Amino acid sequence: MQVRTAWQALAQHPWGFLASGWPWRAFAYLSSGAALGAAVTAVLVPAVVAGVVLLAVAVGAVVLLGVALSGVLVARIERRRLRLVDLDPAPDPHRPPGRPGPRAWLRTRLREPATWRELGFTAVLLGALWWMDALVLGFALAVPVLLMTSPVDDPAAWPWLVVGVCMLPAAPYTVTAWAGARAALTRLVLAPRDGELGRELIEVRASRARLVDAFDAERRRIERDLHDGAQQRLVSANVMLGMARLDADPGSPVGDRLAVVQKEITTAVEELRELGRGVHPKALADHGLAAAVGNLTTRSVLPVTVDIRLPRRPDAAVESTAYFVVAEALANATKHSRATRVEIHARLRADLLVLTVRDDGVGGADPAGGSGLSGLADRVAAADGRMRLSSPMGGPTLVHVELPCR
Repeated sequence: MQVRTAWQALAQHPWGFLASGWPWRAFAYLSSGAALGAAVTAVLVPAVVAGVVLLAVAVGAVVLLGVALSGVLVARIERRRLRLVDLDPAPDPHRPPGRPGPRAWLRTRLREPATWRELGFTAVLLGALWWMDALVLGFALAVPVLLMTSPVDDPAAWPWLVVGVCMLPAAPYTVTAWAGARAALTRLVLAPRDGELGRELIEVRASRARLVDAFDAERRRIERDLHDGAQQRLVSANVMLGMARLDADPGSPVGDRLAVVQKEITTAVEELRELGRGVHPKALADHGLAAAVGNLTTRSVLPVTVDIRLPRRPDAAVESTAYFVVAEALANATKHSRATRVEIHARLRADLLVLTVRDDGVGGADPAGGSGLSGLADRVAAADGRMRLSSPMGGPTLVHVELPCR
């Protein structure tokens, strides 16, 4: 639940990021990427040339087959290196062969789309990625150092020393920005597709989605029963009590008791309304996420800035999950963080609802501390989404949620 990627650390804490280990992790990621690319180039380029030259005999075909399968090993190393800048593991998309032995393994790998996708990634690594790693490291680190040392040979070149000193502080940001982009590309290509996850895992995800839909439907039914049943009866009883008070003598004991009962019923009606909003707010079903969050924030004791602009309404399960993320984050900010302000931001980007809730409190939010964030993360995961929590001691606290809207 902490910051999971170097890019998130850079975006959320641009100054505190420098004191963290993320710049060093990004540097290690790019350095090892350049070294891996150079080593793979030194091995595969001669192998391809030898395979083409020897293609007339069987040896060339064997060499080219080894080149085709080299992407499997390169991709395995890349998925391990990805953990330097992205703490979420990228699963291996390959399935085990149906039979033991090298022939079954070879047949399985050659039939898998992941094998050829990994070979394509290896080609991109050789042709561009490791060169870009080396160029970014050189521009961010080697160039400033060379400029700073230029007055050693030529004292008249002291202005270049100033230029180098000014460029050096930007190096961690440049290195981390490219490391984040490269890691995102690596995950996009090498992470398994839905069809490679296995029938059992796909069924688990589908059944989890059905459970979420069933829970939301039950929430809506309870809210509807509360609104149309018990709440309406109490309102009717309250009206009849008011009419009875009109018939009672002013100041009489009966009139006073009726006033007390009417006050209690009014309180019960308000509590039922609050309970209904907590179960499933009517504004969410009728008017959408922005209206429901607006109603929620009007009852908040903290100043809240709401910026929710969606070109269309997501489906009910996504809206419900997003609403309860906001509700829980707002409740935590009110009860625990000693915040003075909360900002809520939501946008629909392609098929992804991106929601952030940020407060300026003291931070230190811990999902294991019983704050409700752990259950909230489970609910987001059940909707096939991702939730990230950044809450260092001293604040601020940022809840970042991404929900697919396919």
